[in-house]
Amino acid sequence: MKPTRVSTLVVIAVVCAAAGWLLLRAVYTKLPPLPWTGVPALLIAAAAEAWMGRDIKARIAGRPGSKPVQPLFASRMVALARASSVAAAIIAGLAAGSAFYLAGSLNASTPRQDALTAVITFVAAIVLACAALYLEYCCRVPGNPEEPQPDH
Repeated sequence: MKPTRVSTLVVIAVVCAAAGWLLLRAVYTKLPPLPWTGVPALLIAAAAEAWMGRDIKARIAGRPGSKPVQPLFASRMVALARASSVAAAIIAGLAAGSAFYLAGSLNASTPRQDALTAVITFVAAIVLACAALYLEYCCRVPGNPEEPQPDH
């Protein structure tokens, strides 16, 4: 299995930003204010994945006092990391599309609050994507033959 590419996540985010912008253009006036509650959830998930990555990396390296990693557990963590990075890219794209749409109407209080929530959600989604990529990186086996070796 190849690692998740950042370029793939960027493409997903850009497509979702365009879709979010188009969707808001059509239905923004009918929607309730954007909830901020997604931000803590994204940040908690990011913290958990970063912590798991640190733990798994130590366990794979065989540090004293750590239990060996079961292969099935590591593959589940890779699947979680991949799913989280894609979900974060989708959320970041939708938040960016919302922020771009609302940037033109910052004079009113509700669109201004929604734009601020969208920007903070975008940042939280980027933090989650970075934590997911870190978790995926930490699950790699040292000396993996699939990894490109640097030329010496």
